[in-house]
Amino acid sequence: MNYWLMKSEPDEASILDLERAGTLPWTGVRNYQARNFMRDDMRLGDGVLFYHSSCPEPGIAGLAEVCSAAYPDATQFDAGSPYFDPKSKPDAPRWLHVDVRWRETTRLLSLKEMREAPELSSMQVLQRGNRLSITPVTPAEWQAVLKRLHAA
Repeated sequence: MNYWLMKSEPDEASILDLERAGTLPWTGVRNYQARNFMRDDMRLGDGVLFYHSSCPEPGIAGLAEVCSAAYPDATQFDAGSPYFDPKSKPDAPRWLHVDVRWRETTRLLSLKEMREAPELSSMQVLQRGNRLSITPVTPAEWQAVLKRLHAA
């Protein structure tokens, strides 16, 4: 089993949107490294830290799991979508995504709180210059996050 941190702007798709829907496609990824994580490394049942980004208080807002193999992101072919890619063709799609399933809406583990936690200092999301929307999480980081999220 692998673990991932996946960033989403809450105005576009929040943990509450995922909770209501149950399952959502993780569309709009337009970074090759993040796409490759979905295509090559994600497996059914992998754990996901659902991270709210580009908002007043960024941080981990819940838990999800990968519930599909990677498949073509239809937004790349939609000229009305902000994720339209005119260079991508249906017979040779450039962009893939996975579906994620809601597991739990948690308290917000803020970016500030994450930065103050020594056991999370190695997380890629906390590294200077990291802008990836999807990053791997180690089993130790996953457990440390869960412990913080579920602390009384």
